[in-house]
Amino acid sequence: MFHLTILGSGSAGNCALVETPKTRLLIDGGLSAKQIAERLAACGINPIEIDGILLTHEHGDHAGGLDVWCKKFNTPLYCNRLTAESLRIDQKNAKDWRLFVTGADFTIGDIDIETVPVPHDAVEPVGFVLHHGRAALGFLTDLGFATKLVHERMRAAHTVVIETNHDEKLLQADTKRPWSVKQRIMSRHGHLSNAAAGSVLADLIDGKLRRAVLGHLSRDCNSPDLAIGTVRTCLAERGAAKVEVVCATQREITPRLQVGGAPVMAD
Repeated sequence: MFHLTILGSGSAGNCALVETPKTRLLIDGGLSAKQIAERLAACGINPIEIDGILLTHEHGDHAGGLDVWCKKFNTPLYCNRLTAESLRIDQKNAKDWRLFVTGADFTIGDIDIETVPVPHDAVEPVGFVLHHGRAALGFLTDLGFATKLVHERMRAAHTVVIETNHDEKLLQADTKRPWSVKQRIMSRHGHLSNAAAGSVLADLIDGKLRRAVLGHLSRDCNSPDLAIGTVRTCLAERGAAKVEVVCATQREITPRLQVGGAPVMAD
């Protein structure tokens, strides 16, 4: 069995738990070490049972809790060289670095992991496709747009975690952010909007997609209802209304989701 639980996702911190019968991994560590431990406990898991942490990139909402976490538990950190170098500067404690080359594949326990470069304003951001048995989990967070390679890799995934950062109209109307920040968010190295994520998912329906998990929602410029509604509309327009759509939030742990199963066919 292959399971996914989002421990928390949003502008203030991101962390996900992936489990198989033999392996437990975290993807990112942007919540505080205390919050990660508490949310794992709510899932019945001791932090010492985590076999590794996969890092998508170095930004604080994805790596901010790692300094304290690794001081307590010394969990191996899997990332590319530039991400490690960035975090070595920002974080003082010694860590168990396990470096991969972006685009290469590697294995942790009984999980095979593909890495894929994504466009974002970080030093070397990546997405992942995790394989266990016949099931595959795609993980896309913090990207300005989905490249051809991203589309190709994600077609293997039964469940895709994808950011729906903002509603375009709410972002443009937001008075808290200067125009320069809005431009960065909307740029090709920024973040996916609800509509952009919906378009990516709609293009994956000829693959194995059966579930979309939406994440990394802006606190001010989005809502779960808006994100889910927009994505479902995009899928329905392509005849894939039966694809399950789940939204992760900042403060709540998602239900434990089984990765895999038969793909949902277009109507």
